[in-house]
Amino acid sequence: MGLRAPPIRSILTQDTSSVCSQCWRKLLRWPTPRRQPFSNMSSSRHAVAVGKSRNSFSKDYFWTNSTLRETLGQSLARSRRDIQSSIASARPETAAPAGAEQPEHAETSENVLPHRRRKRRRELEAAENTAQNYPIALDASAQLADISSKLPQRSLKRIFTTYLSLSKPRLSFLVVLTATAAYSLYPVPGLLAPAATATPSLSTLTLFFLTSGTALCSASANAFNMLMEPEHDAKMSRTRNRPLVRKLISTRGAVIFAVACGALGTGALYYGVNPTTAFLGFTNIVLYAGCYTPLKRMHVVNTWIGAIVGGIPPLMGWTAAAGQCAHDGTWQELLFGENSAGGWLCAALLFAWQFPHFNSLSWSIREEYKYAGYRMLAWVNPAQNGRVALRYAVLMFPVCIGLSLCGVTDWSFIATSSVVNGWMVWKAVEFWREQGHKGTARSLFWASVWHLPIVMVLAMAQKKGLGERVYRSIFGYPDDEDDLYYEVGEYEGEEEKVKAVVERGRTV
Repeated sequence: MGLRAPPIRSILTQDTSSVCSQCWRKLLRWPTPRRQPFSNMSSSRHAVAVGKSRNSFSKDYFWTNSTLRETLGQSLARSRRDIQSSIASARPETAAPAGAEQPEHAETSENVLPHRRRKRRRELEAAENTAQNYPIALDASAQLADISSKLPQRSLKRIFTTYLSLSKPRLSFLVVLTATAAYSLYPVPGLLAPAATATPSLSTLTLFFLTSGTALCSASANAFNMLMEPEHDAKMSRTRNRPLVRKLISTRGAVIFAVACGALGTGALYYGVNPTTAFLGFTNIVLYAGCYTPLKRMHVVNTWIGAIVGGIPPLMGWTAAAGQCAHDGTWQELLFGENSAGGWLCAALLFAWQFPHFNSLSWSIREEYKYAGYRMLAWVNPAQNGRVALRYAVLMFPVCIGLSLCGVTDWSFIATSSVVNGWMVWKAVEFWREQGHKGTARSLFWASVWHLPIVMVLAMAQKKGLGERVYRSIFGYPDDEDDLYYEVGEYEGEEEKVKAVVERGRTV
């Protein structure tokens, strides 16, 4: 005969928090009573009671101490929030804003399955390897936009980084560098020097307005360029992270930025330099945003228009320097005057340089250009793409020789520049012969990246008369009176020009 349970109230209906652990273990070992037949209704009620009691046991059995329960509960909640915040900081682009409710099934380090963690880690490693193995340098605007997305919302650093990414800082820096190099290459008359032993120089304030105005005009043109093609930028790996593609800034904000930079840049060039330089800066904005950008989807001639845009900044630097030594300062005198040939040669150097540079760059990502709908020679006519790059690489030889013939640089510049130009032509020949394959496109691209700064530095270091002035500053002037009279007579023809410049400065 089986044992029957004592007539006590069922433990399943009691509050488990009022029973100690020792008594609970004894009750669990008590034999189960023989159950009498009961109806389906009573069975369902009993199942509900058992389910409730089990849930109560699983939650509250170990929390008989209410103070301990509250303390540990708060600690666990705090730990859970710390884990979620650490995960959010590791992936800020997917983190929810502060104060927002977390979803019930949000993935954390506690509930993500191991195979999913391994898959996510492989995806991150693949993305890093793709960025490292990308055939060309990543877009600076996209890199800055990625940095900006990880910064706190509405922070000054995030706002500054976002607007800086709109200006394409690398391209703007190159534009300012070419304008400054041409400004320094202008042959300044020796009688403008404050002392007989001093080196003739131009106005530092004019140089400041030139660099700031040129940078602002370039930023305006680049911002207009991004405003006109965000849907096409999203199709290319190199540009898909730009600020307007990722919605880091509104279209209205980008328009205001572009217009403000254009107005300030043109104004700085007009009032701080001269109207001719300001006109060239404004023309560059119109050509880049109004002609080059829409032509990219129409015809391959867009590359030649873009090369003209790149050749204007050196001409701006030349006219800025010429305006300080001109008689009347008109645009005819600054652009087509006696010493204007040097400015046009500097512009021609930049015009020719852009073809081997861009043609090799575009060939490396020709499929992306084709998918985005940009008509570039790299995929429209690959054979012509190589021929054009080689043709303009050879053109840089006569341009550099012309700088010496016009008196901008010393004759030694012909020899030094020919070495660098020969290196560029050699890479261009390989690029043309292999049609971009076997790594020739990448080699030509990096050769062009180094070619331009090297040639500019050589031209400034071998500027006409600079070596002679350095020699005299070290070893002194000769005592021979014939040499002294020769020096005075050398500048007699420029005396009237200098007097006119001084008078014009007094009237201003």
